Amino acid sequence: MRYARTMRYPDGGGLTAAERARRERVRLAAAELIEEGASDREIAKRFRVSRMSANRWRRALAAGGKAALASKGADGARCKLTPAQLRELEAVLDAGPAAWGWADQCWTLARIGELVRERFGADYTLAGLDVLLHRIGWSVQVPARRAAERDEAAIAAWREETWPVIKRTAADLGAWLCFEDESGQGLRPPKGRTWGRRGRTPVVKVTAQGSKRVSIAALIATRPGAATERARLIYRTHLDRGSGKRRRKGFTETDYARLLDGAHQELGGAMVLVWDNLPTHTSRAMRQLIAARSWLTVFQLPAYAPELNPVEGVWSSMKRSLANLTKQGIDQLVVLVKTRLKRMQYRPGLIDGFLAKTGLDLTIRNLHN
Repeated sequence: MRYARTMRYPDGGGLTAAERARRERVRLAAAELIEEGASDREIAKRFRVSRMSANRWRRALAAGGKAALASKGADGARCKLTPAQLRELEAVLDAGPAAWGWADQCWTLARIGELVRERFGADYTLAGLDVLLHRIGWSVQVPARRAAERDEAAIAAWREETWPVIKRTAADLGAWLCFEDESGQGLRPPKGRTWGRRGRTPVVKVTAQGSKRVSIAALIATRPGAATERARLIYRTHLDRGSGKRRRKGFTETDYARLLDGAHQELGGAMVLVWDNLPTHTSRAMRQLIAARSWLTVFQLPAYAPELNPVEGVWSSMKRSLANLTKQGIDQLVVLVKTRLKRMQYRPGLIDGFLAKTGLDLTIRNLHN
Protein backbone atom coordinates (compact mmCIF):
# COMPACT_ATOMS: atom_id res chain seq x y z
CA MET A 1 0.00 0.00 0.00
CA ARG A 2 1.51 3.32 -1.07
CA TYR A 3 0.61 6.96 -1.23
CA ALA A 4 0.24 8.61 -4.63
CA ARG A 5 3.43 10.14 -6.00
CA THR A 6 2.36 13.71 -5.23
CA MET A 7 1.43 13.04 -1.59
CA ARG A 8 3.43 12.71 1.59
CA TYR A 9 2.40 11.50 5.02
CA PRO A 10 1.22 14.53 7.04
CA ASP A 11 2.05 14.67 10.73
CA GLY A 12 -0.07 17.77 11.28
CA GLY A 13 -3.80 18.13 11.81
CA GLY A 14 -6.58 19.49 9.67
CA LEU A 15 -7.46 16.16 7.99
CA THR A 16 -10.95 15.07 7.04
CA ALA A 17 -12.48 11.84 8.37
CA ALA A 18 -11.65 10.06 5.08
CA GLU A 19 -8.06 11.27 5.18
CA ARG A 20 -7.67 10.17 8.80
CA ALA A 21 -9.01 6.71 7.89
CA ARG A 22 -6.53 6.45 5.03
CA ARG A 23 -3.71 7.56 7.33
CA GLU A 24 -4.72 4.83 9.79
CA ARG A 25 -4.63 2.21 7.02
CA VAL A 26 -1.12 3.34 6.10
CA ARG A 27 0.06 2.94 9.70
CA LEU A 28 -1.51 -0.50 10.03
CA ALA A 29 0.08 -1.62 6.76
CA ALA A 30 3.40 -0.35 8.07
CA ALA A 31 2.85 -2.30 11.31
CA GLU A 32 2.58 -5.55 9.36
CA LEU A 33 5.90 -4.89 7.63
CA ILE A 34 7.51 -3.93 10.95
CA GLU A 35 6.37 -7.26 12.43
CA GLU A 36 7.93 -9.00 9.42
CA GLY A 37 11.28 -7.38 10.25
CA ALA A 38 11.39 -4.36 7.87
CA SER A 39 13.79 -1.58 8.89
CA ASP A 40 12.88 2.08 9.47
CA ARG A 41 14.61 2.98 6.20
CA GLU A 42 12.49 0.48 4.27
CA ILE A 43 9.28 1.69 5.91
CA ALA A 44 10.14 5.34 5.20
CA LYS A 45 10.93 4.59 1.56
CA ARG A 46 7.81 2.49 0.97
CA PHE A 47 5.30 4.90 2.52
CA ARG A 48 7.17 8.14 1.70
CA VAL A 49 7.49 9.33 5.29
CA SER A 50 10.47 10.34 7.37
CA ARG A 51 12.55 7.76 9.21
CA MET A 52 11.53 9.55 12.43
CA SER A 53 7.87 8.80 11.70
CA ALA A 54 8.68 5.18 10.90
CA ASN A 55 10.57 4.85 14.17
CA ARG A 56 7.66 6.44 16.07
CA TRP A 57 5.31 3.85 14.60
CA ARG A 58 7.72 1.08 15.63
CA ARG A 59 7.87 2.29 19.24
CA ALA A 60 4.08 2.76 19.44
CA LEU A 61 3.57 -0.77 18.08
CA ALA A 62 5.96 -2.21 20.61
CA ALA A 63 4.33 -0.35 23.51
CA GLY A 64 0.64 -0.81 22.71
CA GLY A 65 0.23 -3.04 19.69
CA LYS A 66 -1.74 -2.13 16.57
CA ALA A 67 -4.38 -0.40 18.70
CA ALA A 68 -1.80 2.31 19.47
CA LEU A 69 -1.63 3.13 15.76
CA ALA A 70 -5.38 3.71 15.40
CA SER A 71 -6.55 7.23 14.49
CA LYS A 72 -7.50 9.33 17.49
CA GLY A 73 -9.61 11.82 15.57
CA ALA A 74 -8.83 15.34 14.41
CA ASP A 75 -5.54 16.78 15.61
CA GLY A 76 -4.99 20.23 17.11
CA ALA A 77 -6.56 22.10 19.98
CA ARG A 78 -10.29 22.76 20.03
CA CYS A 79 -11.43 26.21 19.01
CA LYS A 80 -12.20 28.45 21.99
CA LEU A 81 -15.22 29.91 20.18
CA THR A 82 -18.42 28.09 19.37
CA PRO A 83 -19.72 27.99 15.78
CA ALA A 84 -22.28 30.68 16.70
CA GLN A 85 -19.53 32.88 18.17
CA LEU A 86 -17.44 32.40 15.03
CA ARG A 87 -20.35 33.62 12.89
CA GLU A 88 -20.79 36.60 15.20
CA LEU A 89 -17.05 37.37 14.99
CA GLU A 90 -17.24 37.37 11.19
CA ALA A 91 -20.14 39.85 11.32
CA VAL A 92 -18.23 42.06 13.75
CA LEU A 93 -15.12 42.11 11.58
CA ASP A 94 -17.12 42.70 8.39
CA ALA A 95 -18.51 45.89 9.96
CA GLY A 96 -15.01 47.34 9.71
CA PRO A 97 -12.56 48.87 12.22
CA ALA A 98 -14.24 52.29 12.08
CA ALA A 99 -17.44 50.81 13.52
CA TRP A 100 -15.49 49.91 16.66
CA GLY A 101 -13.58 53.16 17.12
CA TRP A 102 -10.46 52.74 14.98
CA ALA A 103 -10.57 55.58 12.49
CA ASP A 104 -7.44 54.44 10.65
CA GLN A 105 -9.43 51.49 9.21
CA CYS A 106 -6.82 48.88 10.18
CA TRP A 107 -7.63 45.52 11.69
CA THR A 108 -4.56 44.33 13.60
CA LEU A 109 -4.18 41.08 15.51
CA ALA A 110 -3.89 43.03 18.78
CA ARG A 111 -7.15 44.89 18.11
CA ILE A 112 -8.99 41.73 17.10
CA GLY A 113 -7.65 40.00 20.23
CA GLU A 114 -8.97 42.82 22.39
CA LEU A 115 -12.36 42.62 20.70
CA VAL A 116 -12.55 38.81 21.11
CA ARG A 117 -11.59 39.10 24.78
CA GLU A 118 -14.20 41.77 25.54
CA ARG A 119 -17.00 40.22 23.50
CA PHE A 120 -16.50 36.48 24.05
CA GLY A 121 -14.23 36.31 27.11
CA ALA A 122 -11.62 34.24 25.24
CA ASP A 123 -7.88 34.97 25.37
CA TYR A 124 -5.85 34.31 22.22
CA THR A 125 -2.18 34.70 21.47
CA LEU A 126 -1.32 36.61 18.29
CA ALA A 127 -0.30 33.33 16.64
CA GLY A 128 -3.59 31.78 17.70
CA LEU A 129 -5.53 34.70 16.24
CA ASP A 130 -3.64 34.29 12.98
CA VAL A 131 -4.80 30.65 12.78
CA LEU A 132 -8.34 31.60 13.79
CA LEU A 133 -8.64 34.28 11.11
CA HIS A 134 -7.36 31.96 8.41
CA ARG A 135 -9.87 29.38 9.57
CA ILE A 136 -12.79 31.75 8.90
CA GLY A 137 -11.37 32.84 5.54
CA TRP A 138 -9.48 36.03 6.45
CA SER A 139 -5.96 37.00 5.42
CA VAL A 140 -3.82 40.15 5.18
CA GLN A 141 -5.29 42.52 2.59
CA VAL A 142 -4.51 45.96 1.14
CA PRO A 143 -7.66 48.17 1.16
CA ALA A 144 -8.81 49.62 -2.17
CA ARG A 145 -8.71 53.20 -0.91
CA ARG A 146 -9.29 54.88 -4.24
CA ALA A 147 -12.22 52.67 -5.10
CA ALA A 148 -13.85 53.67 -1.82
CA GLU A 149 -13.37 57.41 -2.42
CA ARG A 150 -14.36 57.45 -6.10
CA ASP A 151 -17.71 59.16 -6.63
CA GLU A 152 -19.28 57.83 -9.83
CA ALA A 153 -22.17 60.29 -9.61
CA ALA A 154 -19.79 63.26 -9.39
CA ILE A 155 -17.78 61.98 -12.37
CA ALA A 156 -20.92 61.53 -14.46
CA ALA A 157 -22.08 65.04 -13.49
CA TRP A 158 -18.70 66.46 -14.52
CA ARG A 159 -19.01 64.84 -17.95
CA GLU A 160 -22.55 66.14 -18.48
CA GLU A 161 -22.28 69.60 -16.91
CA THR A 162 -18.69 70.80 -16.52
CA TRP A 163 -17.18 69.39 -19.70
CA PRO A 164 -19.55 71.30 -22.05
CA VAL A 165 -18.68 74.49 -20.15
CA ILE A 166 -14.96 73.81 -20.65
CA LYS A 167 -15.42 73.29 -24.39
CA ARG A 168 -17.60 76.39 -24.68
CA THR A 169 -15.00 78.48 -22.85
CA ALA A 170 -12.21 77.24 -25.14
CA ALA A 171 -14.35 77.92 -28.23
CA ASP A 172 -15.30 81.44 -27.09
CA LEU A 173 -11.68 82.35 -26.36
CA GLY A 174 -10.25 80.57 -29.38
CA ALA A 175 -7.96 78.89 -26.86
CA TRP A 176 -5.99 75.67 -26.73
CA LEU A 177 -7.61 72.99 -24.60
CA CYS A 178 -4.87 71.53 -22.37
CA PHE A 179 -4.68 68.57 -19.98
CA GLU A 180 -1.85 68.31 -17.46
CA ASP A 181 -0.58 65.53 -15.19
CA GLU A 182 2.58 64.41 -13.35
CA SER A 183 4.42 61.16 -12.93
CA GLY A 184 7.82 59.89 -11.87
CA GLN A 185 10.26 57.05 -12.36
CA GLY A 186 12.98 55.69 -10.11
CA LEU A 187 15.93 53.50 -10.95
CA ARG A 188 13.90 50.32 -10.47
CA PRO A 189 12.19 49.75 -13.82
CA PRO A 190 8.61 48.58 -14.33
CA LYS A 191 8.22 44.82 -14.82
CA GLY A 192 7.35 43.62 -18.28
CA ARG A 193 6.63 40.26 -19.88
CA THR A 194 9.36 38.51 -21.79
CA TRP A 195 10.08 35.12 -23.31
CA GLY A 196 12.30 32.81 -21.30
CA ARG A 197 13.11 29.18 -20.65
CA ARG A 198 10.27 27.36 -18.93
CA GLY A 199 10.81 27.07 -15.18
CA ARG A 200 13.54 29.73 -15.07
CA THR A 201 12.31 33.18 -14.12
CA PRO A 202 14.40 35.84 -15.91
CA VAL A 203 16.30 38.13 -13.55
CA VAL A 204 17.21 41.72 -14.46
CA LYS A 205 19.88 43.27 -12.24
CA VAL A 206 19.25 46.98 -11.66
CA THR A 207 20.68 49.83 -9.63
CA ALA A 208 17.91 50.76 -7.22
CA GLN A 209 19.66 52.12 -4.14
CA GLY A 210 18.67 55.40 -2.56
CA SER A 211 15.75 57.65 -3.49
CA LYS A 212 16.97 59.05 -6.81
CA ARG A 213 14.02 59.82 -9.06
CA VAL A 214 13.07 61.78 -12.14
CA SER A 215 9.73 63.63 -11.99
CA ILE A 216 7.88 64.52 -15.17
CA ALA A 217 5.08 67.03 -15.75
CA ALA A 218 3.43 66.77 -19.16
CA LEU A 219 0.73 68.69 -20.97
CA ILE A 220 -1.37 67.62 -23.96
CA ALA A 221 -2.79 70.52 -25.94
CA THR A 222 -5.45 70.31 -28.65
CA ARG A 223 -7.61 72.80 -30.53
CA PRO A 224 -11.04 71.28 -31.20
CA GLY A 225 -12.41 72.32 -34.56
CA ALA A 226 -9.06 73.51 -35.94
CA ALA A 227 -8.17 70.91 -38.56
CA THR A 228 -4.81 72.52 -39.29
CA GLU A 229 -3.59 72.33 -35.69
CA ARG A 230 -2.22 68.99 -34.55
CA ALA A 231 -2.27 67.88 -30.92
CA ARG A 232 0.87 68.76 -28.98
CA LEU A 233 2.78 67.14 -26.12
CA ILE A 234 4.84 69.45 -23.93
CA TYR A 235 6.78 68.29 -20.89
CA ARG A 236 9.32 69.27 -18.27
CA THR A 237 11.49 67.08 -16.03
CA HIS A 238 12.90 67.50 -12.53
CA LEU A 239 15.79 65.41 -11.25
CA ASP A 240 15.98 64.38 -7.59
CA ARG A 241 19.43 62.98 -6.84
CA GLY A 242 18.38 61.92 -3.35
CA SER A 243 20.86 63.94 -1.31
CA GLY A 244 20.14 66.71 1.19
CA LYS A 245 17.33 66.99 3.71
CA ARG A 246 15.92 70.22 2.26
CA ARG A 247 16.14 69.21 -1.37
CA ARG A 248 13.26 69.86 -3.74
CA LYS A 249 11.85 66.40 -4.46
CA GLY A 250 9.18 67.33 -7.00
CA PHE A 251 7.51 70.15 -8.89
CA THR A 252 6.64 73.37 -7.06
CA GLU A 253 4.11 76.05 -7.99
CA THR A 254 6.90 77.98 -9.72
CA ASP A 255 7.84 74.93 -11.78
CA TYR A 256 4.23 74.53 -12.95
CA ALA A 257 4.12 78.21 -13.85
CA ARG A 258 7.27 77.80 -15.97
CA LEU A 259 5.73 74.82 -17.73
CA LEU A 260 2.58 76.82 -18.52
CA ASP A 261 4.58 79.85 -19.65
CA GLY A 262 6.64 77.66 -21.97
CA ALA A 263 3.49 76.04 -23.35
CA HIS A 264 1.88 79.45 -23.90
CA GLN A 265 4.92 80.64 -25.82
CA GLU A 266 5.03 77.49 -27.96
CA LEU A 267 1.29 77.38 -28.66
CA GLY A 268 0.99 81.11 -29.27
CA GLY A 269 -2.49 81.56 -27.84
CA ALA A 270 -4.78 81.47 -24.83
CA MET A 271 -5.04 78.24 -22.84
CA VAL A 272 -7.89 76.49 -21.04
CA LEU A 273 -6.20 74.11 -18.60
CA VAL A 274 -7.77 70.98 -17.09
CA TRP A 275 -5.90 69.22 -14.29
CA ASP A 276 -6.45 67.26 -11.08
CA ASN A 277 -6.78 68.35 -7.46
CA LEU A 278 -3.16 67.92 -6.43
CA PRO A 279 -2.48 70.16 -3.38
CA THR A 280 0.17 72.06 -5.36
CA HIS A 281 -2.45 72.77 -8.06
CA THR A 282 -4.95 74.20 -5.58
CA SER A 283 -2.61 76.07 -3.21
CA ARG A 284 -2.89 79.82 -2.63
CA ALA A 285 0.46 80.43 -4.36
CA MET A 286 -0.72 78.54 -7.45
CA ARG A 287 -4.01 80.45 -7.54
CA GLN A 288 -2.07 83.72 -7.43
CA LEU A 289 0.17 82.61 -10.30
CA ILE A 290 -2.89 81.64 -12.35
CA ALA A 291 -4.63 84.95 -11.64
CA ALA A 292 -1.56 86.83 -12.89
CA ARG A 293 -1.87 85.18 -16.33
CA SER A 294 -4.83 86.62 -18.22
CA TRP A 295 -4.42 84.09 -21.03
CA LEU A 296 -4.96 81.14 -18.68
CA THR A 297 -8.28 79.63 -17.52
CA VAL A 298 -8.23 76.61 -15.20
CA PHE A 299 -10.77 73.86 -14.49
CA GLN A 300 -10.45 70.93 -12.07
CA LEU A 301 -11.03 67.26 -12.83
CA PRO A 302 -13.25 65.23 -10.48
CA ALA A 303 -11.43 63.26 -7.79
CA TYR A 304 -10.07 59.82 -8.71
CA ALA A 305 -10.97 59.92 -12.38
CA PRO A 306 -7.67 59.28 -14.22
CA GLU A 307 -9.55 57.94 -17.25
CA LEU A 308 -10.60 61.54 -18.07
CA ASN A 309 -6.99 62.73 -18.40
CA PRO A 310 -5.28 61.79 -21.70
CA VAL A 311 -1.83 62.36 -20.16
CA GLU A 312 -2.33 59.10 -18.26
CA GLY A 313 -1.88 57.39 -21.63
CA VAL A 314 1.50 59.08 -21.98
CA TRP A 315 2.67 57.59 -18.69
CA SER A 316 1.37 54.15 -19.59
CA SER A 317 3.17 54.16 -22.94
CA MET A 318 6.38 55.55 -21.43
CA LYS A 319 6.55 53.03 -18.60
CA ARG A 320 5.87 50.09 -20.92
CA SER A 321 8.86 51.18 -23.00
CA LEU A 322 11.04 51.28 -19.85
CA ALA A 323 10.09 47.76 -18.69
CA ASN A 324 12.98 45.49 -17.64
CA LEU A 325 15.62 48.08 -18.57
CA THR A 326 18.97 47.87 -16.85
CA LYS A 327 19.94 51.43 -16.00
CA GLN A 328 23.36 52.37 -14.67
CA GLY A 329 22.38 55.66 -13.04
CA ILE A 330 19.90 58.49 -12.77
CA ASP A 331 21.47 60.48 -15.63
CA GLN A 332 20.93 57.59 -18.03
CA LEU A 333 17.35 57.28 -16.83
CA VAL A 334 16.69 60.95 -17.60
CA VAL A 335 18.02 60.46 -21.13
CA LEU A 336 15.77 57.43 -21.64
CA VAL A 337 12.67 59.24 -20.35
CA LYS A 338 13.29 62.26 -22.57
CA THR A 339 13.91 60.02 -25.58
CA ARG A 340 10.59 58.22 -25.08
CA LEU A 341 8.66 61.45 -24.66
CA LYS A 342 10.33 63.09 -27.67
CA ARG A 343 9.30 60.14 -29.83
CA MET A 344 5.70 60.69 -28.77
CA GLN A 345 5.92 64.37 -29.70
CA TYR A 346 6.54 63.35 -33.31
CA ARG A 347 3.53 61.01 -33.36
CA PRO A 348 0.42 63.24 -33.31
CA GLY A 349 -1.73 60.23 -34.16
CA LEU A 350 -0.65 58.60 -30.90
CA ILE A 351 -1.55 61.73 -28.95
CA ASP A 352 -4.94 61.82 -30.69
CA GLY A 353 -5.38 58.23 -29.50
CA PHE A 354 -4.74 59.28 -25.90
CA LEU A 355 -7.41 61.97 -26.27
CA ALA A 356 -9.90 59.56 -27.85
CA LYS A 357 -9.41 57.02 -25.06
CA THR A 358 -10.90 59.44 -22.52
CA GLY A 359 -14.28 59.21 -24.26
CA LEU A 360 -14.69 62.98 -24.07
CA ASP A 361 -16.44 64.60 -27.04
CA LEU A 362 -14.05 67.19 -28.48
CA THR A 363 -16.43 68.53 -31.15
CA ILE A 364 -17.62 72.12 -30.77
CA ARG A 365 -20.86 71.91 -32.76
CA ASN A 366 -23.96 73.46 -31.16
CA LEU A 367 -22.11 74.55 -28.03
CA HIS A 368 -24.23 77.69 -27.79
CA ASN A 369 -27.58 75.93 -28.08
